[in-house]
Amino acid sequence: MPYLALDTTAEPSADDRRACTEALTDRYVEEMATTPGHIAVAIREHPPSAMSLGRAEEGPIAVLDADVRRGRSFERRRSFGLAVVDWLEEAWGVPRPNVKVAFTQHDGEELMGADRVGGEWSPDEA
Repeated sequence: MPYLALDTTAEPSADDRRACTEALTDRYVEEMATTPGHIAVAIREHPPSAMSLGRAEEGPIAVLDADVRRGRSFERRRSFGLAVVDWLEEAWGVPRPNVKVAFTQHDGEELMGADRVGGEWSPDEA
């Protein structure tokens, strides 16, 4: 039951935001071996003065905070992170050095919805 929160200085349209939520969901399903029904995505836009990334180049900044269930390998997390970087560069023109992905891993029971409490992740889940 991941929560993917993207903070950005980009100025996406409503259609761009919807495309992003769909892309993040699709890439999470593919790279992290799960199903889409429990993935939550938020996009939060900020003025350039409200975000900073030390190595940033000219252009928008994007930071994805991914709260995920514990258990996936570094390789899976890295693959998802790079897929996010690739998509943001291609779709929104965010320079690669201007993207950061941070993972916070939780025990399954720490992620829940109204009708479900997360369990431990298993490679057989997808």
